[in-house]
Amino acid sequence: MLKRENKHRILILGGSGFLGGAIYKELCPYFRTFGTYNVSNRTLEKNKHFFQFNFEEDDIYEILDIVKPTVIVSALRGDFSKQVLLHQHLAEYVLHNSVKLLFLSSANVFDAYSKFPSYELDKTYSNSIFGHFKIKIENMLLRLPKEKVAIIRLPMVFGTQAPRIQEMLHFFKAKEPIEVFPNLVMNVTNDSKVTQQIHYIINRNKSGIFHLGSEDLVHHDDFVKEIITSFNLQHQAIFKQVYTTNDERYLAVLPKFNKLPKHLRLKSDDILTELKL
Repeated sequence: MLKRENKHRILILGGSGFLGGAIYKELCPYFRTFGTYNVSNRTLEKNKHFFQFNFEEDDIYEILDIVKPTVIVSALRGDFSKQVLLHQHLAEYVLHNSVKLLFLSSANVFDAYSKFPSYELDKTYSNSIFGHFKIKIENMLLRLPKEKVAIIRLPMVFGTQAPRIQEMLHFFKAKEPIEVFPNLVMNVTNDSKVTQQIHYIINRNKSGIFHLGSEDLVHHDDFVKEIITSFNLQHQAIFKQVYTTNDERYLAVLPKFNKLPKHLRLKSDDILTELKL
């Protein structure tokens, strides 16, 4: 029997999604863990630890009153302006209750910088709507007491069930080209490592900004081709090279201050090895 590590009550917003679901599976043997789902799902409807929640229409306070979480993990996808409004409500709740909020952010908060990788204390600056949206929520949460917030910036996330890989396989089967960006230098991660890292952050009561990507950098086109090779599909795959710039462009989040223990770090090869298993 696995022991519960402490009395944390964890609420994962977006618990039925790719990353939210992986976080739920990692945490539920150790903590009292709850999640939300949006679209009707018979399996989750029977699970008393899951709540149907459409953040574009429903009030989060009802679920917060039932669960009384000590940790909230925000792993939602969907309408940006409605997410901003929801996080305003969450920030207010966090401020007045004994609870910590972990927000899954993105390397895209730095996508207007292209010459270098980005570190935790670098100023955020984005050219994309997605990056702007993540920055807006980050700035809101950074106004809260520091010990109540962990901002987790992620690069591209891979893994067997990752939407990115499922999309690649879909294009392969449809004999359509898979887009690759030869000039994009990035770091990467996968769901299994991210969930272990989040488990550690919760268990050790860590706060602040975390950059949870691989320690090494890769070119997008090389990495995608290696993924296709790991599935032994390289001879039939069609690639479409997309050049957004003539120069190399960085989209990588590396840690300088909030480094995790060695066993929780990863290299890009670790992701490829896991895909081959």
